[in-house]
Amino acid sequence: MENLKIATAQFEHKSGDKAYNLSVIERLAQQASAEGADVIAFHECSITGYTFARNLSKMQMLALAELVPDGDSTQRLIEIAAKYDIVILAGLFEKDEDDNLYKPYICVDKNGLIAKHRKLHPFINPHLTPGDSYTIFEIQGWKCGILICYDNNIIENVRATKLLGADIIFMPHVTMCTPSSRPGAGFVYPQLWINRENDPTSLRLEFDSMKGRAWLLKWLPARAYDNGIYAVFSNPIGMDDDQLKNGCAMILDPFGDILAECRTFEDSFVIATITAEKLAQAGGSRYLQARRPDLYRSIIGKEHTPQQKVVWLHSDEKDKK
Repeated sequence: MENLKIATAQFEHKSGDKAYNLSVIERLAQQASAEGADVIAFHECSITGYTFARNLSKMQMLALAELVPDGDSTQRLIEIAAKYDIVILAGLFEKDEDDNLYKPYICVDKNGLIAKHRKLHPFINPHLTPGDSYTIFEIQGWKCGILICYDNNIIENVRATKLLGADIIFMPHVTMCTPSSRPGAGFVYPQLWINRENDPTSLRLEFDSMKGRAWLLKWLPARAYDNGIYAVFSNPIGMDDDQLKNGCAMILDPFGDILAECRTFEDSFVIATITAEKLAQAGGSRYLQARRPDLYRSIIGKEHTPQQKVVWLHSDEKDKK
């Protein structure tokens, strides 16, 4: 396989404003292409916005969602990919002919839709239907997969995607800076974002704390290392509805090392070159060969009833938790 240059992006989307969000996607795709990138990846629901959807009714969700690939947003994404000769990955809300709702992440190039992954563990809106399959596709000879945000926190999903052949897994997120049961978690005050030019230090300290980047680095490098994959992480920067997100889009290699990371407060991207040599050199490739499925096949596949309760609070509810 030839080397592949991948860009991962962060930007501050506007809730429900597809035209604006697509304009940012086009601008960053144009810049990435000019800098030699073959691929650019954006965050979860980068076309539509994300957190505001927790308040939408089914009728409002159906008005926001689109058919894929026949909807306007997918077709516009294909036009952008063709104009700048770059593969683009981005997210939105989807509806089908029966008014079922999904949260997909799509990959397009100048010829059309390459792949669509429906989030396996959606929770931002109760009317979303979970996806029911893994997604494997190719970009210039590289086997790729997609897992959206919470999909990556269930470790079996990452291993399954790798076992199906993926050497690159795109991991679009809208994450960090939200409450959870872990110590040190919580919202970052929007006022710090408003005041970022006068006091960037206070904002950076919060973004890099256990509320944000420090939590991410507890698990994301392990997904890449244990499975011997390249992980392409994308995440928004700035305000997402009433919540602040910390960006830090990054690309990790099969050793779990960060190859490139967005470290500004701006709409931006970074580029890393993906090489085949590391896939064989990294320990993950050996671990896969050493597996003993005879020991744990029945354990891993044991039937159970999934329990998932995610509380998605408004930022002004942080003191009530």
